[in-house]
Amino acid sequence: MKRVLQSFLLLFAGGALFAAQTLDIYWIDAEGGASTLIVTPDGQSLLVDTANRTPDDRDAKRIFAAAQKAGLKQIDILLTTHFHGDHIGAMQALAKMIPIKMYMDHGESIEISRPNVATAYHAYEALSEGKRKSLKAGDRIPLKGVDVEVVMSAGNAITKPMKGAGARNPGCSDFKAHGPDADPDNDQSVGFVLRYGKFRFLDLGDLTWNYEQKLVCPANLIGHIDLYQTTHHGLDRSNSPQIVWAIAPTVAVMNNGPRKGGPASVFETLRKSPGLQDIWQGHLALGTPKEVNTAESMIANTEATAECQGNLLKASVDSHGRFTVTNLRNGFSRTYDSK
Repeated sequence: MKRVLQSFLLLFAGGALFAAQTLDIYWIDAEGGASTLIVTPDGQSLLVDTANRTPDDRDAKRIFAAAQKAGLKQIDILLTTHFHGDHIGAMQALAKMIPIKMYMDHGESIEISRPNVATAYHAYEALSEGKRKSLKAGDRIPLKGVDVEVVMSAGNAITKPMKGAGARNPGCSDFKAHGPDADPDNDQSVGFVLRYGKFRFLDLGDLTWNYEQKLVCPANLIGHIDLYQTTHHGLDRSNSPQIVWAIAPTVAVMNNGPRKGGPASVFETLRKSPGLQDIWQGHLALGTPKEVNTAESMIANTEATAECQGNLLKASVDSHGRFTVTNLRNGFSRTYDSK
């Protein structure tokens, strides 16, 4: 009887441990670059972008440190949303620090005539040879325990609404187009929705204003989102009212830098979004009045680049859809319910 009871307690403890496992998302501060690390409850990893190349490999070291914090021995999938230096620059240095098993992207670079883009892209081709897959809208990214659907890639959006989406977007009648983007690979960005139970997370890379509309005009093909990584580092070249108010996020995380992203107009758009509870920032936007930024307790880094410590923001999502965002600079956290 005692042995049976011990076995039951072990099974119970194991079950409780399993139930406590979470989907974790880390935002690595890259001084205006982009790198987001996702670790599933099954321990698989998706790294979205590899930030900047610097002489001291600052961003590669920061990504590697986040991977170590998450207990990773490898990166299962590296998704490069597009081939700009602030999204791919640290890849070569990172690949020397930790194995990368698979590479995913939107397909060929359309800016290959630019020498700096060509150099980074050819390095990507060499590293990813035999381990590369180019994604199309509607594809799934294979991660156990979660569902990751590509909603945008190579300038094309999904054509059918996701489950629960498809309502007409009344805000589309007020849409005013921007001129063509000077950096067209932005609009090739891979964007995806990650689902874990009721929880939904949206990352659209650097997709710009005009191309965002393909996802929400005339109908909202995405539906509502619980956690929104602001597009394009929180710049006003993206984050139109039409998309932000349509997806109606509960929480927004801005992966901005001290001098990149976070203009007052984007904060205004976010704060007018129905149901938004909080904005979290990777960096204090030094060019925007301090009072326009979010509360300092929800900003991971407040210094200029030279003094920045590269503190992380982290979201942990349980199996019931409740998610907690934590500022690892100060330990401040808040918990939210999924829709």
